[in-house]
Amino acid sequence: MRISRTPFKNLGWLMFVVLTLLLGLGIASGAEPQASRGFAEARKAFVNGEYERTLELVEPLIQAQTSLSQVRRLKLLSLVRLGKTQEGLAEYERLSKELGRENEEVLREMAINIILPVRTDMRDQFRGAAYTALKEIHSDEIVPYFEDGLSDGTGMIRALVAEGLGRLPAGQRSKRFREALQDRAGLVRVAVLKGLGRSGNKALIPLITPLLHDEQKVVQVAAAGALFMLGRTEYWDRIQKATEVQEGYERGSALRLLGDLGDPRAIPLLARGLRDRQPSIRAAAAASLGKLNLPESVSALLPVLSERMPAVRSVAAVSLGKLKAEEAISPLTEALQDPNPGVRAAAVAGLLRLNSPYRVVASTVRELVQSKNPGLRSSAAKALSNGRSRDVVGALTLLLHDPTPRPRITAARSLGRVGGRDVIPQLKQALRDSNEAVRATAAGAIARILSQIPEA
Repeated sequence: MRISRTPFKNLGWLMFVVLTLLLGLGIASGAEPQASRGFAEARKAFVNGEYERTLELVEPLIQAQTSLSQVRRLKLLSLVRLGKTQEGLAEYERLSKELGRENEEVLREMAINIILPVRTDMRDQFRGAAYTALKEIHSDEIVPYFEDGLSDGTGMIRALVAEGLGRLPAGQRSKRFREALQDRAGLVRVAVLKGLGRSGNKALIPLITPLLHDEQKVVQVAAAGALFMLGRTEYWDRIQKATEVQEGYERGSALRLLGDLGDPRAIPLLARGLRDRQPSIRAAAAASLGKLNLPESVSALLPVLSERMPAVRSVAAVSLGKLKAEEAISPLTEALQDPNPGVRAAAVAGLLRLNSPYRVVASTVRELVQSKNPGLRSSAAKALSNGRSRDVVGALTLLLHDPTPRPRITAARSLGRVGGRDVIPQLKQALRDSNEAVRATAAGAIARILSQIPEA
């Protein structure tokens, strides 16, 4: 009897295929843990701030197509932390192309990381730009970066940082923020006191009270204001007396503080401040009247639009816009013809804040944008931050290409305030700017927009 051998041949072939698959699986299962270890090592290096080492570790993973989106994320973040913004952007574009869409989470993270290296720049103005950009991102996750800034060597930068911390709930609770009450710069102590006052936390009263006897009068006034905000209303008299002293710096500080307290008793004190001999004091009073959000402020401010000093007229115009006073529309429209272009820019801001049609200010905006003075072009960009996105995006986009950095910085910040996700392409282009401060500002604007919950 003849037995067919075909089934055995087929069985042998089947076993060969199975063995090959098993071997393949074995190789893959061996490679997978190795890749996982490589990614974990790269991630650890990044967390430790070893960005060059991270780049070395991720390259083989990218070649092996391992966890590509997460690996590219580590790579682009390492690049921007090293200040290589252009290369980081290129890596982000590759990631977006692979995904077929924008990755908002990664873009936001990248934007924040673009800002961070600028905090260590040797130039004060660049560090200031970095922390100002971080202030645009209203998120408690920014607190550790601000805490680092409390060690900056320049008092003005530390004061800027303290102001940013004082506007965030987690910042107000920060131990390092509270320790800054002992900062050697009075401006920093003042900023911390304002933040603690805003917190509403009455348990802080014993921490604040000793500063009523600070060596600097302006710190004493700020301490009284913080205690007043925390319910210790008996300190109103201390603040009022400070508005009457001969020393101008203390007097101005007290008048500026009144705008934060929201007390109607401030109106006559500020009205008197509008008649002060010093223009800076009059400007401080006008600014505080705008903050109070009380109808009595309007009648006090309207005559200031005719005051002799342009800087004071400008502050009054902006304050009237903040007060949403319809009776201010006509005088602010007249102020568009003011002989001083700075006042005209302020009038634009006030009218846009009052929701006046853009056509009312359009010719003034064109004139300011075309000015040869970069300061005026920057003022125009700042004024446009009070408008509606659909009206002002065109002019702000034009200013993003200004030949001077200052208007570009202001335009980027304004776009972050008035625009939505529709302006991100323009801001992403600004991330390629030759100026670090412009890049940091554009990054802050992107992070601000992406921190907002999209409308349904």
